[in-house]
Amino acid sequence: MNDFMVKEAQLSALPPRRRRQAEKLMELIRRVIEGEKDYYVRKPDDVFQAVAADIVGLDKEHFMILVLNTKNRILSKEVISIGTLNSAIVHPREVFKPAIIKGAASIICVHNHPSGDPTPSPEDIGLTKRLVNAGEILGIRQGCIETIFQGLLSRNS
Repeated sequence: MNDFMVKEAQLSALPPRRRRQAEKLMELIRRVIEGEKDYYVRKPDDVFQAVAADIVGLDKEHFMILVLNTKNRILSKEVISIGTLNSAIVHPREVFKPAIIKGAASIICVHNHPSGDPTPSPEDIGLTKRLVNAGEILGIRQGCIETIFQGLLSRNS
């Protein structure tokens, strides 16, 4: 890992978008070198740690899920939809498909707001209700992390 050490001054010299890309690349390299570990979700900060490298600083809405087993171990991360600046088309069928295939006990839904405003839109609230109803029918527990995620984002930036 020491071969990949980058000084903060080197990163800060990059334009913001390139800096974010370099940080994501460094995180990916770190994960490959260290090997994937079993990640568990026990608190909102665990969700942030699991998805931050994938979702922070994007200029389009990304809706993704964490697929969890009965012990809340992350089985996979799945990008469900990449939208526009302020919306992403999401259907329960697409959200639960990876969870069903992987035999998930639960999922956590995460999406970013490129504007930085964590306030859920009426569409966000409506989608959350639809996903909760679909999850109940399928027997898959579901949580939506949005405001919590944005709060962690502002706290960790």
